[in-house]
Amino acid sequence: MTVSDLPAVNACLNGLSAVFLGFGYRFIRRGRPVAHRNCMIAAVGTSVLFLVSYLTYHFNTEAVTRFKDPAWFRPIYLFILLTHTVLATAIVPMVLVTLYQAWRRRFDRHRAIARWTWPLWMYVSVTGVLIYLLLYRIFPQ
Repeated sequence: MTVSDLPAVNACLNGLSAVFLGFGYRFIRRGRPVAHRNCMIAAVGTSVLFLVSYLTYHFNTEAVTRFKDPAWFRPIYLFILLTHTVLATAIVPMVLVTLYQAWRRRFDRHRAIARWTWPLWMYVSVTGVLIYLLLYRIFPQ
């Protein structure tokens, strides 16, 4: 594997995180807290691996990817990228606080913040995959 393979790895890790988030949500709604906990820990793990891989890629390559073509889709892409980036930054402390509340067994507080954390985290994971697909597969730049 080379550094140029990392964008695909990053997309896979984002996708895996979304899968774990989806199953974790389903498990808690069905009253299966242990399965929920395991999925959420796996989602955190894949997100941490994503972050390491993402930083590795950007510190080891000078490549700058710009979305240029098709020009009509560029504003849509930039909107997705902007919301993804802002929420990816915001989600880190939210995930940490949500996990901390669960770890401390303060499930009322955990539930209250998770209502915000989960959909934002899911959005970041799914749009991460979408950004990869747009840049490298659908409209290769």
